Amino acid sequence: MQIDLDLLYSWGGITKEYKKNEIIFYENTTARFYYQILEGCVRLFNTNDKGKEFTEAYFWCGDSFGEPPLLIDKDYPASAVALRDCTIIRLPKESFLKILEEYPCIQKHFLDLMADRVHSKIMFSKDIINQKPEFRINAFLKAQKNCDNDEKWLVPYTRQEIANFTGLRVETVIRVFLKMKDANKIELVNHKIYY
Repeated sequence: MQIDLDLLYSWGGITKEYKKNEIIFYENTTARFYYQILEGCVRLFNTNDKGKEFTEAYFWCGDSFGEPPLLIDKDYPASAVALRDCTIIRLPKESFLKILEEYPCIQKHFLDLMADRVHSKIMFSKDIINQKPEFRINAFLKAQKNCDNDEKWLVPYTRQEIANFTGLRVETVIRVFLKMKDANKIELVNHKIYY
């Protein structure tokens, strides 16, 4: 959801630039800000004790991220990194909570947004748990495409990003894409994937 920019600025929001690969916040740190993307893309991820990353979600221009811990007074459950150069509005937690109190329509929209994110996460988890790699990748691509038409869609993620999101190795992702190409499930044009 995108909160009106004038409203954010009037409640103390500031615009901050993040360079590609710059960390916005770390897992297990105190949640202090509401973030809304003006330009760029952000990746939320967890890292295990061996350093392997698992992507939780991607957020794009107009999206907000990192709200749940603000609402329940918990630490961030994942780290956030700028996937590309980003311009983000950052609003202090106290101001965000006051906006929710004063604007019931915004509060309702966030309730709907949180419910939708939980529902999508459960459906995606159901699709990838203990499934074959091709099934996991197909579930990921379907979830990201966000439309039911048959028109081919340029996949905006690298093979490594898809591996991080599906919990697979990048070599496995590459092998699966070659099989999917042979089965006419995807098109590969100049190393770009069309699904």
